[in-house]
Amino acid sequence: MVGSLWLVFGLDALIAFDLRDLGLAPRTAHGLVGIFTYPLLHADWKHITDNSITAFVLLLGLFSFYGKLARPVILWSWIMSGVWMWIAARNGNHIGFSGVIYALAAFIFFSGVFRKHFRLMSLSLVVVFLYGSMVWGVLPIQPGISWEGHLFGALAGVILAFYYRDEGPQRPKYSWELEEELEDAWEETIPFEELSDDTVEQRKPYRIKYSYRPKSDGED
Repeated sequence: MVGSLWLVFGLDALIAFDLRDLGLAPRTAHGLVGIFTYPLLHADWKHITDNSITAFVLLLGLFSFYGKLARPVILWSWIMSGVWMWIAARNGNHIGFSGVIYALAAFIFFSGVFRKHFRLMSLSLVVVFLYGSMVWGVLPIQPGISWEGHLFGALAGVILAFYYRDEGPQRPKYSWELEEELEDAWEETIPFEELSDDTVEQRKPYRIKYSYRPKSDGED
């Protein structure tokens, strides 16, 4: 994905047409194309270099820890931030991968918190340590910076972290938690005549109890 950013940047330098004109222009018909193209376009060497380094680190962490879940997260981060920018951002031409970067950083951070997964929370702390200063990017401080893209990207990341909290890696359960679940399952009783194969499968794990009474003298 980072390579595709450089491919587009190099193509823009070679052809006569300025690809940056395909950026996201809010509330315009031609700006709708920018919803899909704005992350691929960059203003200059510094812009693309800064975004490439950050994107590479976050994408590496995302794919390493979340596997296949990384793809829908990237896709929806891209689309959600773009649509919101088209609706509510300032007039102008918004370009750059930073909107998706903010979405990925927010997803990685809040996903570890929502899942209560210590390994993922450690990844969240790494993101905070490396990119904690990114929080200032969601404020209208620096002129010429699309803080709306940063803000909407971060919001998309938080929403996706909550939505996908039950998918992908989950917090390992401790032995006492598993014992409690087994005890709760064993406490559920159901009349024998109502049991079926489907019911048994749904009720696993289950326990069968036997009672034994020895014969007394004189019994057959």
